[in-house]
Amino acid sequence: MTEFRRIRVLGHGVRVAVRPGIGAGPPLLVCNGIGASLDLLQPFVDRVDPRIEVVRFDVPGVGGSPTPKSPYNFALLACFVGRLLDELGHDRFDALGISWGGGLAQQLAFQNPRRCRRLVLVSTGTGMLMVPARLSVLSKMLTLRRYRDPEYAKAIASELYGGRMRRQPDEVRRVLYEPERFGARAGYYLQLLAGVGWTSLPALPLIRQPTLILAGNDDPMIPLVNARIMHSLLPNGSLHVFDDGHLGLLTSADELGPLVSRFLTSPRGERATSRS
Repeated sequence: MTEFRRIRVLGHGVRVAVRPGIGAGPPLLVCNGIGASLDLLQPFVDRVDPRIEVVRFDVPGVGGSPTPKSPYNFALLACFVGRLLDELGHDRFDALGISWGGGLAQQLAFQNPRRCRRLVLVSTGTGMLMVPARLSVLSKMLTLRRYRDPEYAKAIASELYGGRMRRQPDEVRRVLYEPERFGARAGYYLQLLAGVGWTSLPALPLIRQPTLILAGNDDPMIPLVNARIMHSLLPNGSLHVFDDGHLGLLTSADELGPLVSRFLTSPRGERATSRS
């Protein structure tokens, strides 16, 4: 059963969820997308092998974590997360990041080459230096409206998220729309600010951890070509293209949860086969 806790890290309160594992391996640290609390990824966590401990947290200013007094960047946030893991008693960890959280996960792997064992990157890219989404898509990401207005979320679901949301836009209500999950507007904009000027592109060849890249074949936010670029630059990367969109980790959890579990529990990190 998942345990929800509040932990003080460097003077800041953090809301944390820990689902204990019955195995002996390192925990999987999950880094969520922009503006979303740790609750959002429950469908995926439910499909992760019970041997694996899963740690989720609300980024400062999001969900149940108070808004910080000053801005931060990915490097500072990675240090913060490292201290959070110290508080939880974990020397080593695996990291999974989705969308914005994929940038944080890459930064964690880069800053912790021995502590971070394996890396999973889902529906994400390399930051400022990446193949961008269309302007009409990017403009809809500048506000929290899609999280707070269910009718608006439904109206833009197809264009913004692609995949299953094109066929079942009503699903966006179930997947995203629970206002209590989201924090203050300031927290969202601090997350946007954290990514300004950041890119992982020159650092990717230095990330030596076995890395599984998961990308949807219909993702308007993060075009598939970005996953292929990361795959070409990561020395130990493997790519799996799934038939869904940006929210595939939630809407295709039955497929991706077991796939991630096999990657994390196999002796050397099972390499997925690239699919187009």
